[in-house]
Amino acid sequence: MDIPESHRTTSHTNLGKTALFAMAAASGIAVANIYYNQPMLGIIESEFGDQSITGFIPTATQLGYALGLFFLLPLGDIVHRRKLIIVQFIILAAALVLAATAPSAWLLVAASLIVGASSTVAQQIVPFAASLAPPEKRGSTIGTVMAGVLSGILFSRTLSGFVGEHFGWREMFWLGVPMALLASALMFVTLPSHAPTSRMPYGTALRSLAHLWKRQPALRSAALMQAALFGSFTAFWTVLAFYLATPRFNLGADVAGLFGIVGAVGVFAAPLAGKVADRKGPHFVVWLGTLLTLVAWGVFGVWSSLIALIIGVIVLDFGIQSALVSNQHIVYALDHEARSRLNTIFMTAMFLGGAAGAALATYVWSHVGWFGVSVLGGTLGLVASVIRAVDRVRSAR
Repeated sequence: MDIPESHRTTSHTNLGKTALFAMAAASGIAVANIYYNQPMLGIIESEFGDQSITGFIPTATQLGYALGLFFLLPLGDIVHRRKLIIVQFIILAAALVLAATAPSAWLLVAASLIVGASSTVAQQIVPFAASLAPPEKRGSTIGTVMAGVLSGILFSRTLSGFVGEHFGWREMFWLGVPMALLASALMFVTLPSHAPTSRMPYGTALRSLAHLWKRQPALRSAALMQAALFGSFTAFWTVLAFYLATPRFNLGADVAGLFGIVGAVGVFAAPLAGKVADRKGPHFVVWLGTLLTLVAWGVFGVWSSLIALIIGVIVLDFGIQSALVSNQHIVYALDHEARSRLNTIFMTAMFLGGAAGAALATYVWSHVGWFGVSVLGGTLGLVASVIRAVDRVRSAR
C-alpha cells in the first residue's frame, strides 16, 4: 500500500552541499570495493596456491553486486533509506573483515560475494539524492553523486595495486574496513530523515519490478539504451590490454592501467552533463552521449595510433557517462514512489549489457581483431541511437 501524500517526507531543502558531497564520497568508497581484488589476484594466488579457486574471487564479487542490485535495491522504497544505507555500510565493513581474515581461498570467495552485494549501497545513495533534490537541480545532483562513483571506480585499482604490492592483500581489505565505517558515520551525520515511499511488502516490491517494466516505456528505452552503451564501453576496456600488447604498440598491462587515469574525464563529465540536462533537458544530453560514442569508435577504427586511443577514450568516457547521468535523470522522474525499484531495473539492465559487451568483444577480438571490435562498439552505439529514435517517435505519438 502506498503512503498518503500527507505522510511522505519530500523536503528538498534538506540536501545541502555538505550532505551532497558526503553522499558522493560515500558512493565512491562503496563502489571501489568491487574492484579492489582485481590487481591483487596474483598476490592472493601466491598465498593460497590455487589459481582455479582464486580466479573465482572477482567473479563472486561481480555476482554479489548483481544479486545486490536485484534483491537489495528495492528495499530503498519500502524501508527507512537513511537507516538502510548506514546499516549496509556496516555490513560491508563486516564483509571486508571476513575477507581480510579468510583462512582459505573458498572462504575468500564467499566473503567476496557478500562484499559485492553490500557494495550496492552506492546505488541506494544515487536515487536517494535524486529524491531529495528539487526537480530543477536533479540532473546536477545526480551528476555530482555519480562523479563520486566514477572516482571510486577510477582510483580503486590504483590504490589496491599499491597497497597489495607493498603491504599485502589482507592489508588492503583491512584498510577498506575503516573506510566503510567512515562512510557509515558520514551518512549518519549528514543524511536527513526520509520516510519510505511505500508500505508494500518486500515480495510485492520484487514482483512490482515486472509491472514497472511493462508500465513505463521510458524506463524500457533508457535501460536498453544504457545497456547497449555500457556494452560498448566494456568492449573497449575488455580488449584494450590485448590490443596494446600487439606488435603495433608492444606495451604492457601497466600502460593499459594508465588509460584509467585518462578516463578521469568521466568524473568531470557527470556533473557537467547533469547541469546541461537541467537546462536543455536530459533527452538532448542522451543524444549527445550516443553521438560521442559513435565518434569515439570511428576514431578507434580509422586511426591506429596511441594518440587516437587517448583521444578516443576521452570522447568515449565523456559520451557514456553523459548518457548515463541523463538516462538516470529520466528514469528517476517517472515515479517518485518507486525510484529505488526503477534503479534496480535500470542498473541490472546496464550491467547485463556490460557483461554481454565484454563477452562479444572477447569473441570478436580473437576472430577478427581490433577493427572488428571497433565495428562492434560502433554498432552498439548505433543500437542505442535507434532505441532513442524509436522512443522519440513513441513519445511524439
